[in-house]
Amino acid sequence: MPTGLERAERSAGHPMSGPRPESVGELAELYLGNILFALERTAGILDEEGRHDDAAFYRGIARVLADARGRALKNHKPPAASR
Repeated sequence: MPTGLERAERSAGHPMSGPRPESVGELAELYLGNILFALERTAGILDEEGRHDDAAFYRGIARVLADARGRALKNHKPPAASR
C-alpha cells in the first residue's frame, strides 16, 4: 500500500509531481498548511484530554511557523514587470 507521500507524489498537478525539494525548509514551506492543520488537530485533541499546557505548546509551534511565513511573504519583493 502506498504511503501518503507516495500518493501525493503521484497526484496530478500536486506540488511534489515536479522536482523534489532539497531541504527541510523547502519541504516545510511546501507543506506548511498541512503542518499547521496537523498541529492544531493535535492541540485540539490534547485540549479534549485536559492537557491544556501541551496543547498550548503545539499551538505555540504553529504560531511561530505562521508568523515566520507571514514575515517571509511581507519581505518578499516580486520581480519588476518587464516591458
